[in-house]
Amino acid sequence: MRQEVLSFINKHQLLKKGATVIVGVSGGPDSMALLHFLKTIKKEWKLTVIAASVDHQLRGEESLSDLHYVKRICDEWGIVFAGASVDVPAYRVKHKLGTEVAAREVRYQFFGEQMEHYDADYLALGHHGDDQIETMLMKLTRTASSSALTGIPVQRAFSTGMIIRPFLCITKHMIEVYCKENQIEVRLDSTNYEVDYTRNYYRNKVVPLIKDRNDNIHRTTQHLSETLAEDEKYLRKAAREMVEELITFHAENKTAILDGNLFKNRAQALQRRAFHLILNYLYNDVPKDLSYIHEEQFFALLQRDDGNTQIDFPNDLKLENSYGKILFYFSNHRKAPSNQPYSFLLDIPGKLVLPGGSTITANFVEKHIVQDQYSHTFFAGQVVLPLHIRTRMPGDRMSWDGLNGSKKLKDIFIDAKIPISERNSWPIVTDAKGKILWLIGLKKSQLDPQQEKGSIIQLNFEKGNLSCTNGFQPPHL
Repeated sequence: MRQEVLSFINKHQLLKKGATVIVGVSGGPDSMALLHFLKTIKKEWKLTVIAASVDHQLRGEESLSDLHYVKRICDEWGIVFAGASVDVPAYRVKHKLGTEVAAREVRYQFFGEQMEHYDADYLALGHHGDDQIETMLMKLTRTASSSALTGIPVQRAFSTGMIIRPFLCITKHMIEVYCKENQIEVRLDSTNYEVDYTRNYYRNKVVPLIKDRNDNIHRTTQHLSETLAEDEKYLRKAAREMVEELITFHAENKTAILDGNLFKNRAQALQRRAFHLILNYLYNDVPKDLSYIHEEQFFALLQRDDGNTQIDFPNDLKLENSYGKILFYFSNHRKAPSNQPYSFLLDIPGKLVLPGGSTITANFVEKHIVQDQYSHTFFAGQVVLPLHIRTRMPGDRMSWDGLNGSKKLKDIFIDAKIPISERNSWPIVTDAKGKILWLIGLKKSQLDPQQEKGSIIQLNFEKGNLSCTNGFQPPHL
C-alpha cells in the first residue's frame, strides 16, 4: 500500500517537501491510517504534520471520547493536535440544513481556521477508493448532466493551500490491513452501519454487490473521475469563452441577452454549459428545484425563430424568445424607465435626447443629401409644423411608396421581427396633424410630391441605448 500511495502522490504532485500538512482525523481507520502514513514519511519529506479533529456532538460521550483518543495518539506519536467540540445539532437547526451537510460545514470551517492559524500548505483527508465509488454512484442516480458526474477531486484549492486526498488510489480493505499490520488502534463510528443516511446505504448495500463483480472497481472509478474532470475543465473554459463572446449581461437589471442563431451554431456540449453559466450569473443561489427539465425547456425555446414565446423558471426568472433573440430577466427586478410612453416637440433647428440615450436632430438645409435609415429629408411644404416625436398609440397606421393603402404599425413591427418589449419605446416622428412621417429605422411615409416647396428639413437619428432595459438593440437601426 505504501508504494501505491507514494506513486499516486508523485503522479498528482500532491505534496512538496518542507510543507505544513493539516490532517483531518476522526479516529476511524481511514484518517488514522493517513496520519500514520504521513508520520512515516515526515522525516524524509521534511513535513510539519498537525492533526485536526472535530467532535460534532452527534453521538454524545462516544464522539467526545473519539476526540480525546485522537489527542492521546498524537501525544504518543509526537504530532501537534488541534481539536474542537462543535454543536452540530444547533447549527443544523439554525441554518435549516440536513445533519450531514451541517456536520460537513462546521468541520470544514474548523479545518479552514487551522489552515490559516498554521499557514498550512495542505489539508490531507482520508477519502479512499470506496468513497469514490459511493460518490460516483450517488451522483449517477441523482444527475442527468455529465458535468455533474465528476467524483471526489484528488486535490482542490482550500483556505491557505490545497485539499489533498492521497488514499483515493486504495480500498477500504487495504486501509484496514494497513492498520492491523501497524497495530493502529482505531475508533469505529456506530452510525456508519446505519442505512438512514444516503451514503451509508450505498456503502453497506450497493458497493459490496459491485465489488463482488469487479474487485478493481476503485481504480476504474478513480480513472473515470479524473478523465471526466479533465474533460469538464476544458469544456467549461471553452464555454466561458463562448459566453464572453455571445452573451450580453446587464448587471443593474439582472438580465442576459443572446442571439439564438449564433448560440445554436456552437457545439451542443458548449451550449449546455453556457446555459448553466448564464444561470449561475443570474441567480445568487441556483434553486434546488432547477432541473434538467428546465434545460430541455430552454433548448426547445431556442429552436423557435418566429413570434414571441416565454417560459417561467424558478424564483421569477423569465426566458423570452422574441424572433430569435433570447432574453433572461427577473420579473420582480426588471426596470423599464425607457419603456414608458413619451411625446416631445421637435424644434427646428434643435436636438432632442430621448429616453434610453438616443438623439434626434432637426435642421433646415440648402439641399437634399443622400438618405439612409438614420436620416430623413423632406420639404416643409409637405408637412404641418411643428414636428413631434413620440411612441406608438392605438390605431397608428402609415403608408409609404409602393404600398396600396396604409398598414398598422403593429403589423410593421411583426414583419420586421421587432420584439414586443421593443415596440412601446420605438420613436415615431409625426407632424402637427398626427401624420406619421417616419417610423425611425423602419419606414418613411409617402409625402405629396406636389407640395415639394419651401425649406428643406433634415432629420438625423443617432443610436443610444434605444432598447428597453432588456438590452436588445433594434435590429434595423
